[in-house]
Amino acid sequence: MDRRSIESLFHKASGLKCLVVGDLMLDEYLWGKTDRISPEAPVQVVDVLREDLRLGGAGNVANNLIALGCQVTVASVIGEDENGWALLKTFNRQGINISAIHQESGRRTGRKTRVVASNQQIVRIDRESRDPLSEQSESHLAGWLEKNIPDFNVILISDYLKGVLTPNILSTITRTATGCHIPVLVDPKGTDYLKYLGATCLTPNRKEAEAASGIAIKDEASLNLAAKTLMKQIKLDNLLITRSEEGMSLFCSDGEIVHIPTVAREVFDVTGAGDTVLALLAFGLAGGLTLPESARLANVAAGIAVAKLGTSTVSPNEIIDVVSLSHRDSDTKIKNRDLIVEISEAERAKGKKIVFTNGCFDLLHAGHVKYLQAARRLGDLLILGLNSDASVRRLKGPKRPLITEEERAHILAALDCIDYLCLFDEDTPLDLITAIKPHILVKGGDYSPDGVVGKDLVESNGGRVELIPFVDGKSTTNIIEKVLERYSE
Repeated sequence: MDRRSIESLFHKASGLKCLVVGDLMLDEYLWGKTDRISPEAPVQVVDVLREDLRLGGAGNVANNLIALGCQVTVASVIGEDENGWALLKTFNRQGINISAIHQESGRRTGRKTRVVASNQQIVRIDRESRDPLSEQSESHLAGWLEKNIPDFNVILISDYLKGVLTPNILSTITRTATGCHIPVLVDPKGTDYLKYLGATCLTPNRKEAEAASGIAIKDEASLNLAAKTLMKQIKLDNLLITRSEEGMSLFCSDGEIVHIPTVAREVFDVTGAGDTVLALLAFGLAGGLTLPESARLANVAAGIAVAKLGTSTVSPNEIIDVVSLSHRDSDTKIKNRDLIVEISEAERAKGKKIVFTNGCFDLLHAGHVKYLQAARRLGDLLILGLNSDASVRRLKGPKRPLITEEERAHILAALDCIDYLCLFDEDTPLDLITAIKPHILVKGGDYSPDGVVGKDLVESNGGRVELIPFVDGKSTTNIIEKVLERYSE
């Protein structure tokens, strides 16, 4: 998992349709300070400074997916009460589709109030109902699921044991999704995991896995035994057990076991971490990652989430930054065309002057380096368009390039003077120049200004063309000739 693959995944997030089914509630936070004891009882007095109302339960899962850029629909049943209307209002504000949320008269919408002082949770107050759905509400929800599940890329089940996920609702989801080959991921609760029969993967934490399997997890052997027991019990293909500071472990029916170490961060609050894991696991699968790759992505996101107070979301940039820290190499500079366009637009909006040049750069030499360093000094950032292998062959013949496009890209990206690099497959970089719209277009001194591809386009946008002389005697052809001369015997 590198920066480029994660960036590409986030780029297609807007096309991913995710359905979240489960128990909804509001998470209320009262933030304050405490510096005295009540004269009425031996308890702390909290002076409330601000109040915060967030989506809780399955709503936090949906919120995480929205933060990643996905299209999100929530299916559930809530009450026709003040908290229910507040939930719907919050969903609307976040851009989450609520057409599948049914309001049941007389049902109580859950609300959890947490009092936090000096970054420490003092008390939690729960107001909720665990009543099962009415027959009418269950029938309405099941009917909607059966009809609409085929429209989604992935299904997420967030179970908080508050009555929405009845056996009928769960079987409707797994049966319909299985028939459409849509993955179903479940954050389970309770000890009866048979109700999740047919799911693609379950994501219990260690305590939940112990309770459901009846096996205390103390070491790797007991962990493996608990996982094997659960998977056999419910004919489960995949199981992801989150293990707090020990990371997470993925178990697959083909016998593969992947232990993923935690991303070391200071832990402030584990509230909602399971929601983040479920959301990122589903996001990765829907976006084309393998299950192990998706689990690693979820592990990174969970590490970010627990460093925040309360139910919090994780942004794409936060994930990319953490992934980049573990890949401090050329991967951070090599971008696909869509991403390089986004970067160019963002840098231009900041007032940055963008310099562009292109070439094959087969057998990088000192002349290349001097040329690129001079180009970089002309503006605020240098974007390099690199000819693909196919493009080089068409330009220089079937024996070139000597160095593959991937190797050339990484060698060039290692240079400090290059800010970003993008491969192109055409004979000329005109399409790439058109997309990037650089302020300065740079070519070698062996070109005439009128012979520079993209000159008219750049100048029409107010930019200019710069020609930089190459260092005499430094060229790939000269190097090849020298090698042939010395080693031909």
